[in-house]
Amino acid sequence: MGTVLFRTLLFRALLCLGLTASLAGCLSGADSQQADPVVLEDPVLFIKRPLLFDASGALVPDNLADPSAFRADARLYLKTNASVDASAIDVSSRAFSGPEFLDDAGRLRYDVKDLHVSHDGNRALFAMRAPEIEGADDEDQPTWNIWEYNHANDYLRRIITSNVIAETGQDVAPAYLPDGRIVFSSTRQLISKAILLDEGKGQFAGLDENRNAPAFVLHTMDDDGSDIQQITFNQSHDLYPLVTNDGSILFSRWDNAGQTRNNGVNLYRVNPDGTGLAYLYGRNSHDSVPAATDIEYLKARQTGSDSVLVPLRAFESDSYASMPVEIDVHNYVDAEIRIDGTEGTGQVSLVSGVRLDGELTLEGRYSSISPLMDGTGRHLVSWTPCRLEEATSGRVVNCTEARLESDAYVPAPPVYGIWLLDITNGTQKPVVVPLEGEQFDEAVLMRDRPLESYIPDSQYTGEAAQLADLGYGILHIRSVYDVDGVDMAPNGIATTANPSITPAAQRPARFLRLEKPVSMPDDNVWDFDNSAFGRSRGQLMREILGYVPVEPDGSVKVAVPANVAFAVSVLDAQGRRMSDRHQNWLSVRPGETLECQGCHDSQSNIPHGRPEAGPEPVWTGASTTGLPFPGTDPTLFADMGETMAEVYARTQQLRRPRPDPIDSEGEWTNLTEGVEDRTLAYENLQTPPPISTVCANDWTANCRVVINYEAHIHPLWSLSRDVLGVDATCTSCHTNADAAGVPSIAAAQLDLTDGPSDAEPLHFKAYRELLFPDNEQELSEGVLRDRLIDSGEVLRNEEGVPILDENGNQQPILVPVPVRSSMSVNGALASDGFRDAFGAEGSHRGFLSPAELRLVAEWLDLGAQYYNNPFAAPEN
Repeated sequence: MGTVLFRTLLFRALLCLGLTASLAGCLSGADSQQADPVVLEDPVLFIKRPLLFDASGALVPDNLADPSAFRADARLYLKTNASVDASAIDVSSRAFSGPEFLDDAGRLRYDVKDLHVSHDGNRALFAMRAPEIEGADDEDQPTWNIWEYNHANDYLRRIITSNVIAETGQDVAPAYLPDGRIVFSSTRQLISKAILLDEGKGQFAGLDENRNAPAFVLHTMDDDGSDIQQITFNQSHDLYPLVTNDGSILFSRWDNAGQTRNNGVNLYRVNPDGTGLAYLYGRNSHDSVPAATDIEYLKARQTGSDSVLVPLRAFESDSYASMPVEIDVHNYVDAEIRIDGTEGTGQVSLVSGVRLDGELTLEGRYSSISPLMDGTGRHLVSWTPCRLEEATSGRVVNCTEARLESDAYVPAPPVYGIWLLDITNGTQKPVVVPLEGEQFDEAVLMRDRPLESYIPDSQYTGEAAQLADLGYGILHIRSVYDVDGVDMAPNGIATTANPSITPAAQRPARFLRLEKPVSMPDDNVWDFDNSAFGRSRGQLMREILGYVPVEPDGSVKVAVPANVAFAVSVLDAQGRRMSDRHQNWLSVRPGETLECQGCHDSQSNIPHGRPEAGPEPVWTGASTTGLPFPGTDPTLFADMGETMAEVYARTQQLRRPRPDPIDSEGEWTNLTEGVEDRTLAYENLQTPPPISTVCANDWTANCRVVINYEAHIHPLWSLSRDVLGVDATCTSCHTNADAAGVPSIAAAQLDLTDGPSDAEPLHFKAYRELLFPDNEQELSEGVLRDRLIDSGEVLRNEEGVPILDENGNQQPILVPVPVRSSMSVNGALASDGFRDAFGAEGSHRGFLSPAELRLVAEWLDLGAQYYNNPFAAPEN
């Protein structure tokens, strides 16, 4: 933008807005307001809402992490054109014409947001929530619904006409699909609720991973509100769908499982039927704005070119300010990383000088932005000039460099009006004059645009169709040894894939575990204490969908339950996770195949998760057609480029997940003589297994492994065991009292006996002993006490002078001796004490069976939760 022209306009606007004179009169004389015949042809929709202040006079922040938040007294207005002189008509209040919608003051306290215009420019979708009910609880208040305004006949309608159906979910952020249907974000979670019912948990809307609000995920419906379908399955919010020119849906996904810095919001894409879900942009870009923290990629808009426009901002803001940036999502995965991994500049600020660090600048602040997409580089923006208050008088004045540097002024509340920003010639013209105490926002021009391409629903035949009927999709990983395009197999993938050179016992990766997050109910469904999560809430709760062998080349092709979020872990021969913890959620639709190249180093910025991005696969698969892989059974013949998993699926059968990590020793060298190794199976446990009898006999897409400490882990410690004639029962040594109840020092300072913990009565003390730091105990006069040692410091008074005892001696400061926990929520291999004790050279080698060690390992890998089913936890 031209600096001189822009600052001239700013000076005029600031001069007017700093005074109490009529804003309309002040702005109407500016040279920048000459008639614009192109814009005047089309109506403008915008939202007006009051600014909210708390008791101290500070602005109440909004929080986009809660899409159901309600800010009363918003209105949707229509201007017949984008001229500042055109009158504005309230088009939304007619929806609530009865007296039952009025509060005690006679006001209509409803809310409006998320405007979207149809391709013909005649209709607009938006989200609106009916007026709040005085005195009603939150769960009894009206929900957000999708509405449509038809400009041609001045008609307003709610898309879902049935009150019962409309109020069963919070519906926001609508957009038209090319076939006339509507995609929107909602807490309905229709398929997810049905799956919860199959799991025996009842139907409820799962909370986001912060457990603050029900998760919003993408749905579609017909334009009459019928045939509602859930198409995404994130554990936190999927928001602001944007239908792109190719017909796919670009949207904002809250990656809240630990993958991005501070669990940020990134851009993803998906087809209208829910297939083709893929990461698009933003994972390593949340620090791409200088001095700003926690920027999120929300509310993307089309620009008329291959780029998108995103108003970057934090989730929570008390200024409602954003930084509009243009992002080349086709060629970049991050602000400085192209899809091929080379460096570049993927996003550019639309207006120079705008900041997001809370500091005021002469350029003012922008809230929403909507490109006109007419090739002129113009945008409708919500903009407030830079304003200050005199600290002593409270008088509002315009900003100058001198005033911004002076302590005599403090920031004044914003006055967001609607402006026409022209990037090409560096001008900005008022469309809706700002008012004190009001915010004008989300302006969109009702003009026609080309219709996006139509993507039909996926159709499947053969095995894929059969799997779809059974509730499965397919996951194919080319090789778990491919880590960011580097061959990480010990002797290379080709050598590791040859069983005559590398037998199974020498292959590091043996199994793949499929893990599912557990949906969290709100307090109205089941109110349980946070202690249910155990040592850490970082992983919330987890279930296991099953196991599958990793083929010799590191490949996996397996049927996976459809319509659920899941993650994968690569395991060693003992069933312990050897890969980084998977920190984002995958999903497949029924019959769909998800292709993955390999694994990713969580500390690397190399592009991954986007099909066309990142390095080329290091494993090209079979080099011939019609011949087996070297050293393998000739029955398992390969086609050019196939992985071993693809060969097995084609020549034998597609592997299905199983409740246990079971391998067929020798299967690849002699298919008919392979012998199942069931050493790690739950059937070998003498304590209750974490699966139902039904699922143990017939593992289906709805089966789950659910491990709760009290039910499945704790019984291991008291199970009577004999090792070579020696009592190896865990509690025979790991107890703070002998058989007669006389206090004693537990072996390794680890008490595994029954009873509640003094630190947390809702936990067994054994759980706390295993996972929490403790103090070393000693027997003193028959009583167990913390052992204290000299810290090397002495007691001192406030002046720092040592305090002497009655004998004139300095008094040492005694401190307890710490005892490290033997287990870690970071996983089995990170649990050094436990791993070493039961390792090949450990003192406890052979004390627990392989199946028992596998059970403990998978529990630790999931996060060592106390409960992995919220409904198993006691209700508050």
